[in-house]
Amino acid sequence: MKPIEIRIAQPGPAAAGGDDEPTFPPYKGPAFLSYGFRPFFFGGALFAGLAVPIWVLLYAGVNGPGFLYPPREWHVHEMLFGFLPAIMSGFLMTAVPNWTGRPPLRGIPLLAMASLWLAGRLALASAWPTPFAAVLVDGAYLAALAAFLWRELIAGASWGQAPVAVIITLYALANLFFHARALNGMPTDLPERLVLSLIVLLLTVIGGRLTPNFTRELFMQTRVQPLPPPFSLVDGIALGSVVVALSLWIGVPQSPATGGALLAAGAATLVRLGRWRGWLAWREPLVLTLHAGFAWLALSLLALGGALFGVGLQQAEALHLLTTGAVGTMTLAVMTRASLGHTGRPKQAGAVTVAIYVLVTLGTLLRVCIPNPSSPTGATYLLLGLAALAWSGAYLLFALTYGPILFRPSLDE
Repeated sequence: MKPIEIRIAQPGPAAAGGDDEPTFPPYKGPAFLSYGFRPFFFGGALFAGLAVPIWVLLYAGVNGPGFLYPPREWHVHEMLFGFLPAIMSGFLMTAVPNWTGRPPLRGIPLLAMASLWLAGRLALASAWPTPFAAVLVDGAYLAALAAFLWRELIAGASWGQAPVAVIITLYALANLFFHARALNGMPTDLPERLVLSLIVLLLTVIGGRLTPNFTRELFMQTRVQPLPPPFSLVDGIALGSVVVALSLWIGVPQSPATGGALLAAGAATLVRLGRWRGWLAWREPLVLTLHAGFAWLALSLLALGGALFGVGLQQAEALHLLTTGAVGTMTLAVMTRASLGHTGRPKQAGAVTVAIYVLVTLGTLLRVCIPNPSSPTGATYLLLGLAALAWSGAYLLFALTYGPILFRPSLDE
């Protein structure tokens, strides 16, 4: 299988922490609006730090505001279609200039995009002015993000990155599908599986390029041999197995064939991860954490497959291996590295950054160990609260410590 070309590791913004950036017309506005990673990493981290504790309170029976949807649907939607698109936007808006050679979105246009994302969060939290209007406001953001990607890729003739724009377009459609079912009181399991499958695909493709590329860079600096191998048949088979498993999971989620395909995809992803020899990156947490996130991805596929055979975790806990584990770890790994690299700081994890990684890992472990959350007990509420405190605490700590970095000009400007 021919690999999807995503030049993430080239010098420039697409490297998610690269040292050099293309030369663009001078920008004289606020530093916070100079690149997409600044407002979207900060806003996404702050939102994640607040939204999960709010859901825990709602789950515990505390009366909350008049959200558009019940607590469970609001929580699912806002993590999948609110928090994560903010982080994806920060990454993509910073990577696109390197892919296309075109100037980045900055200043007033970037502020408008960030404001539209925030408007969606507020609209669903208040159902204002009407439920239909709230849905239109929320749905407009991902549609605008997809339109931005297509415009830039077409203008820059960067057709090698078109699969990313396709995925974001499908992501926007899945959001509208979720709303269409939720507004009519219908189960949202199908749009949830659709978007979760897109997330797995993004992590498999982009994480599958970031992790070995940054590991190779570190090994070259520290003279560790051999280097991670380039994309090969093994990677292609792993990627293909993931696509097959996700297709089955979307269409026939309870089939034994789906369980077998998920187990095979998880095993192939583990083999792929092992070839990168990430344990030798233990001296640099910025790189090691990428391997940890990819490991969570493999384990979530294995756990989902096992759940269909009644082995191991239940499906809800297996899904949290994906969301709190793989998504939580990979996003923070990219956010910390990109924020340091693109502001002229050494790409090295200090004590606070390590604490962020520890908290998100602790939150994941606690969340998947919660006993039977469908019939809550005192232990359920305690573990759920601790899991939320740790996981959300990682993002709040990022917002607190990296926020000043994101608001100030880069050191090398």
